[in-house]
Amino acid sequence: MNTIRIAQLAALSAALTLSGCSSMSNYSSSTTTPTTPAAPAAVIAQLATSTTIGSTVDPTNGDANPYGLTIAPITAGLMTAGDLIVCNFNDSKGNAGAGTTIVDLKPVAGSKPVRIAQDATLAGCNSLALSPGDNIWAAAYTANDNPIFTTSGTLATSLASNYPWMQPWGQVFASPTLPAGSTATAPKAFYITDAGDGSVIQSNITSAGLVFNKIITGFPHSVSTTYGILAPAGLTYDPSSDTLYVVSSDTNSVLAFSSVSTIPAGGVVITFTPGSSSGGSYPTTTSAAFSFSGSAAAQAKVVYSGTPLNYPISAALLYNGDLVVGNTGDNNLVEIQPSSGKVLGTKAVDTGNPGAIFGIATTGSTLATQKIFFNDDNTNTVVQISQ
Repeated sequence: MNTIRIAQLAALSAALTLSGCSSMSNYSSSTTTPTTPAAPAAVIAQLATSTTIGSTVDPTNGDANPYGLTIAPITAGLMTAGDLIVCNFNDSKGNAGAGTTIVDLKPVAGSKPVRIAQDATLAGCNSLALSPGDNIWAAAYTANDNPIFTTSGTLATSLASNYPWMQPWGQVFASPTLPAGSTATAPKAFYITDAGDGSVIQSNITSAGLVFNKIITGFPHSVSTTYGILAPAGLTYDPSSDTLYVVSSDTNSVLAFSSVSTIPAGGVVITFTPGSSSGGSYPTTTSAAFSFSGSAAAQAKVVYSGTPLNYPISAALLYNGDLVVGNTGDNNLVEIQPSSGKVLGTKAVDTGNPGAIFGIATTGSTLATQKIFFNDDNTNTVVQISQ
């Protein structure tokens, strides 16, 4: 267990639920037959406008290939609330995993990238998470680090020596919503996935500093010559239920871990059959076979597995609680309803070469205000989907 001191953080988010209805005959002599509620319309099917926000290429050193994407929750340092914060995986020469920059774009068409940070600890940055305080966390695959930066771009601390990372890959900030009137203090944590061993690490934020626990192990992971790094990714958190969703890129699956803040070290052990996909060759049309053990095994479940997921790497929550998942295999967005485990729709967002969709972030509390932002690596841009 390792600790470092940082500022207290907070979280702000919400999710809605859907319900159906039934009908009855007006005549007492008629047989009453309940009707089956119609499947809800996919949100992504109702978002028909695509807008290019702007280039993600670092204006100083030319770093490209945007992977990490998140939205600034507050105005602080070099960012304004609502800004799109992006990190680049490649350098200007196209060397994979050599990018070392974080840039900021305003969420309007025609935005120009503004550098926030450049540092060797960011090498191979794949994902970003922002606390509602003043810190930017970055999962840096090549550097084997999870550095923390201020919103002014200053390196606050490197975590390379504080925790034995292999290849940090996915990341999200999490704090559950407490019931109205509660006097308890909501736990605060960052969750980080490790592509080197297929684990999920919980970095609890305490009064004494950070406390690291490896709470989930056993995710399949591999490196494919076609699709790149396939590991647990796309971390998405629902504060209303304290649920962590994890995309299993290597098996075309989405898993959920309920009351994740209560899962202890070693609490969930995943067993996958077959044990390895041999570099992303697991059939996309076949559902993956998972089983769970450990003291918190009952808190783990498979939300969905198989087609149309096609080597997904990113995900985010929509206003109604559905998940939108980004495929690298065909550049499609896939909408999944967690409560039913059903796919509600797919949407092609890039007709170019596969492997373009990295990093998804969402805003909005209604269909009219719903926006989906994603990084397009074919064009080195952030794209917005809306009504």
